[in-house]
Amino acid sequence: MNRIRNFCIIAHIDHGKSTLADRLLELTSTLSARDMENQVLDDMDLEREKGITIKSHAIQMSYNYKGEEYRLNLIDTPGHVDFSYEVSRSIAACEGALLVVDASQGVQAQTISNLYMAIDHGLEIIPVLNKIDMESAQIEVVTDEICDLLGCDPEDVFKVSARTGEGVAPILDAIVEKIPAPSGDPSEPLQALIFDSVFNSFRGVIAYFKVANGSVRKGDKVKFVATGMEYEVEEVGSLKMKLIPGTDVGCGDVGYIITGIKSAVEVKVGDTITHVARPCSQAIAGFEEVKPMVFAGMYPVQADKFEELRSVLEKFQLNDASFVYEPESSLALGSGFRCGFLGLLHLEIVQERLFREFDMDVITTVPNVSYKVYTMQGDVLDVHNPSGLPAPTLIDHIEEPYIRAQIISKTEFFGPIMKLCLDRRGTLVSQHYITADRVELNYDMPLSEIVFDFYDKLKTISKGYASFDYHITQYRPAKLVKLDILLNGEPADALSTLIHEDNAYTFGRKMCEKLKDLIPRQQFDIPIQAAIGAKIIARETVKQVRKDVTAKCYGGDVTRKRKLLEKQKEGKKRMRQIGTVQVPQSAFMAVLKLDS
Repeated sequence: MNRIRNFCIIAHIDHGKSTLADRLLELTSTLSARDMENQVLDDMDLEREKGITIKSHAIQMSYNYKGEEYRLNLIDTPGHVDFSYEVSRSIAACEGALLVVDASQGVQAQTISNLYMAIDHGLEIIPVLNKIDMESAQIEVVTDEICDLLGCDPEDVFKVSARTGEGVAPILDAIVEKIPAPSGDPSEPLQALIFDSVFNSFRGVIAYFKVANGSVRKGDKVKFVATGMEYEVEEVGSLKMKLIPGTDVGCGDVGYIITGIKSAVEVKVGDTITHVARPCSQAIAGFEEVKPMVFAGMYPVQADKFEELRSVLEKFQLNDASFVYEPESSLALGSGFRCGFLGLLHLEIVQERLFREFDMDVITTVPNVSYKVYTMQGDVLDVHNPSGLPAPTLIDHIEEPYIRAQIISKTEFFGPIMKLCLDRRGTLVSQHYITADRVELNYDMPLSEIVFDFYDKLKTISKGYASFDYHITQYRPAKLVKLDILLNGEPADALSTLIHEDNAYTFGRKMCEKLKDLIPRQQFDIPIQAAIGAKIIARETVKQVRKDVTAKCYGGDVTRKRKLLEKQKEGKKRMRQIGTVQVPQSAFMAVLKLDS
């Protein structure tokens, strides 16, 4: 156990975590030169396309330090705020962390948030200043920022360039010297934490775990504490680039386990594994429950694929534990699922992964947040969906979730950022200058105001410099109304939203204008209306496609033409009564990008 080190790499998005992981794999000869490629741990197509890490990746390295062989278990983590749950799981399985900061961008909001999470778990922090080879690098300034944040000396900060490999080698020595060996007792009953899992169609569920006490061998009878299910261990082993089978996984080590589980529901991330014959007295604590921030409905494009979508979501949840879902039905779209996400990027990624990995095409409704509705009878309802709102006469008041937003930016963008936050009903809590030209702003804002395009807007007005992090604080009363979109007089409940009274008119008008461009023209006029209750607040019309029925009239009396036009008009009227409007998927997603 003294020769095992478990550590993760935490940083803000695009500060070079995956590139640094590449260099560590090269230095420890974990991969042959032939297998080496850039961002080798980002093995998903989506990760490479978008240049971001979506999933945590565990890998084991061997390192020779002063003649002794050490086992280093590295977990590379995502940096985007929407995937912070992945980071929390990785931190729960480690004793130390490399905190990577970009020398040209300095300390960002997500850096601070991930650091606090690591400190709360009692991890040993090794600060690393990356990208020192860039012309825009401010090595002294950013080193001072790190020292202020951690309270360390400038000599403790490792200055590296992960791209060229300069200065990376001493980090491996520091990992062995500074990060403590895992604590645990090999003679105690088995106690192991599941921190990730994947579904393999041939082997069943493969769970990744870290052993806190005891050890697990092939052929053991084990029990999963949360579900109470018992299994025989078919295979255990270590996590290299591929799964390497072994005879056992000892105390303090990280590995994988295959028990032939075919049902995805039987494995929960954060569960504890123990022996059937000699169980541990309690499950491992300190693993936080996921709190979804954004809710959206997902429906199969073909109604008969509902059960197929259910099994796909079960398998997907294994690989993404922060994704939650429950069945619901909609008048317009039939049976589907109400899904919870950590943010809009998370929603986009989930939709894309379902299509690529499972060939599942889904319709996604307008995202919204969850509200607390207080009725006249004194009941409190959790409403995730505008269609679940009681009648206005039964509602006493509605409360919406508020967040504490932390924004770090250059001082030159101070004004536009403040205006953006105030437009989104934000109130300034505090501001302080980290350095002469960088400021940290803390705002209290409604979560519903940042769900749509706040992050994009923030990046635009700050030329990509500002960074943003948030956490839920409380629920507060709000003047909310339900805004319905009517197509040809029929409410399209997939497009209805709960919105603040002051913004309803503007939002409704923009929605109608956007839908007018997106809904294809039909044989009859399609009125698009935005309504609050029975009151119409905005309207646009998609003009009908008409055939020139008077083309065959040459001269003659005008009544001949009028007769043909009247006949056409009657036909259009009848058609409109029985006609239905097909809404393309792009219309549901367009709501997110109303201003573009």
